[in-house]
Formats: sequence, structure tokens, C-alpha cells
Amino acid sequence: MNADDRLMGTRVLVVGFAGAGKSTFSRALAARTGLPLVHLDLEYWKPGWTHPSEDEWRDKQLARLAGDAWILDGNYVETLDLRLERADTIVLLDTPWWRCAARAFVRGIRRPAGTQMPEGCEDSVKQRLRDEWGIVGAAFRDRGREAEEVRTMASKHGQPPTLYILTSKRDAAELLAAAS
Repeated sequence: MNADDRLMGTRVLVVGFAGAGKSTFSRALAARTGLPLVHLDLEYWKPGWTHPSEDEWRDKQLARLAGDAWILDGNYVETLDLRLERADTIVLLDTPWWRCAARAFVRGIRRPAGTQMPEGCEDSVKQRLRDEWGIVGAAFRDRGREAEEVRTMASKHGQPPTLYILTSKRDAAELLAAAS
């Protein structure tokens, strides 16, 4: 885990590859800090698993980012610039690719307890198997790329937010303990 001496802020991004543990970490962080939690996947999907237009997606995020206190959990690197403009803290879960793949494989078989689905989007085993198991291949193919993109974009940002890079469950537990 690395970061400077600043405390965790009130506008927190939690990013990492699919299966990295973003939702689990974000829920725990929200419980410890009292900050409102926004899962970007719930915001992104329209009924019937329809994608929003690029403008619609950017506008929706800008509305969520207008507040002074939030935790946003999700990737969407193509719109990370919007979130970097407002974030004061980034938590990058740099989980090993094989662990992300294993978690996606298991999620394909069974949906984890407490998982919310976007409004109007049905959860079926067929859909889950296709989506989650597709992540298994992507985890191998794209290993390390997304974490590097986040690091690069954050470093190029005018006044970069505090960046915590968590590479283990122990790192996550230490940051959660410090945040309470």
C-alpha cells in the first residue's frame, strides 16, 4: 500500500479489474466512513442490459459527481477523466489477474449474496456465465493494463488525488482500519 500523508478524502474512487473486489471493498469503506456509495455498474446499465449513449453516460456521471461526498465503485476507464476532476482519493485494487479470473469464474456459477442488479436487468445463469467467464479470458489477456492506465491518468492529472494501490487483502484491511 502506498500513499502520501493525507487522510482519505470524501470523494473516493474505487477502481480495479473485474473481480478485483471493488464492490466488497466499497461496501466496507462506506460502512466505516458513512460516505454514500454509488456502484457505477448500477448507474450504467439501462433496462434490458442496454448501453447508454456516450453523452448520456457522461451526463449521468457528472450528476453523481456534483456532490461533495461519495464513494464511486467501478471502472469505465473511458470516462475516468470526469471522476479524476472531482476525486480527492483513488483506491486502486491491483489484484493479481489469476485471482480476478477465479472470482469471475465463481460468479459465473453463482451470484454473490448482496449483489444488486441494475433496474430492469434480469439476472440469468446464461447471461452471468457469458459475462463473467468472458472476464476470465480478459483477465489473462489484459493483465496489468488497466491498473497501469489508472496510474498513468492519475499522474497526468493537474492536481492528482491521493492514490492508494492495494495489492493484497492485508493492504485492504489496513486501509479500512485506518479509515474508521
